[in-house]
This record gives sequence, C-alpha cells and structure tokens, in this order.
Amino acid sequence: MSMFDLTGKVAVVTGASSGLGADAALAYAQAGADVALLARRKEKLDAVKEQIEKLGKKVIAVQCDVTSEESVKNAIAEVYEKMGKVDILLNNAGVAVRGGVHTLTEEEWNRSFDTNVKGIFLVSKYVVPKMIEQKYGKIVNIASVNAVIADKADIFIRHSYNASKAAVRGLTTGMACSYAQYGITVNAIGPGLFESEMTENTLFKSEAFLNGYNFQNPSSRPGKKGELNGTILYLSSDASSYVQGQFIVVDGGITLV
Repeated sequence: MSMFDLTGKVAVVTGASSGLGADAALAYAQAGADVALLARRKEKLDAVKEQIEKLGKKVIAVQCDVTSEESVKNAIAEVYEKMGKVDILLNNAGVAVRGGVHTLTEEEWNRSFDTNVKGIFLVSKYVVPKMIEQKYGKIVNIASVNAVIADKADIFIRHSYNASKAAVRGLTTGMACSYAQYGITVNAIGPGLFESEMTENTLFKSEAFLNGYNFQNPSSRPGKKGELNGTILYLSSDASSYVQGQFIVVDGGITLV
C-alpha cells in the first residue's frame, strides 16, 4: 500500500473551493500530502483550508483565476515560495455552459474554452518546467464523459462543454507523450454525473432528467460524494507510475450504453 502513500508530496488543486475539487483536496491530505488550494473565491477556499488544517497537513489557500496568465503566474509563484515544490497537479477548475451552437454567444463559447482548456494550459505552463527539473510529476486533468457522449435533452445540451472537454482529452495525450521522458505522468479522468455546485441547481433539480439518467445508467444512479477520489489518488500516486496518457471514465457505466 506504500505506493498510494502521498506523505512528503505537495499537491496543487485548481477549482478547490467546492465540489469535486474540495473533496479531492481533502483526499490528498488524508493520503498524506500537503496541499495548495487554488480558486477565485478566497472565502470558500479558506473553509476548505480549515478542514485540511484539522488533519495536521500543511495547506495554503491562494486566490487564482485560471483564465488569466498573470493571476496564474503569481499564484504558482506563491505556491513554490510557500510549499517549496509541486509533485502533483490536479487541473480541476471547470465550467459547464449550457446551449447549442444555434444559441451560444461567442462570449459563452470562449468562457468554456478559457476555463476548461486554457486554464489547464496556463497552470501547467508554470508547473511543468519545475517538474522537468525534479524529474518527477503527476498531472491529472479533469475532463468529462461529455468528451465522448452527449444528450439530446434540452437541459443537457452543452456543445461548448462537449468540445472543451474533448480538447482536454487531446491536450492530455500530447502532454503525456512529451513529458513521459522526464518522469512526469499525465492522465485525464472523465467523471459522469456527480452532485456538485455545477450540477445541483440544474440537473439535480430536474426529476425527469434524473429518472432518465438513472434508467440509462447501468448503475441506476449518479456518482456519490467521494467516489471520484480513488481514481484521482491512483493517478496521483506511484501506483500509476507506468500509466500514461489515459482517459479513465468514472461514470457508473453510462458510456457503455
């Protein structure tokens, strides 16, 4: 089990103020890692920080807008100044903009790609060089099952989300191929439907949608809190030292049907 032990590692989590990002940050701390929390909403970051401090791990909360290079550059500089290194990067920050190509504005389209794709590019840009120097790094990019499947239901039409999450998968492949020689693994996860800040006020409030989703999903339910953490910890630990460029769906089987 020592392969899964993250003691002595430093993990950076973007989008760490709530939902799956906050859950992952706590899981990293429980596995032994020190954690740097990045997100725009500092007050929510501080709440997560307090929970991690109770676990006895070093943790910092850094306000960061992943769509701004200046913000990212300053945030990552602060992480290295206060934490000394970065061993693990979880690129989790994301948005889900509803609408099809016939209704989306250019601003809405750009918002999806600026957060979901450019955000990964910018944060990685300032972390990867140091990982190359230390000849070690674990990068996990959060994509979505919507990189490979979609839904015709009006509530789930999110064409810019589909496209941006497919781009995350492609970016992961390219990064993995380039950086493997430096001891860096880069993999992506495609979560299915989980209750989070992104979904609780839309999808989880539609009984018709949930009934349809549960009927279609072989597991007959959405994902539960914490069920993504095992895959995140696996790809962030030395247990996955020979896993490179993979896209692992955690979806209860929805992509099987």
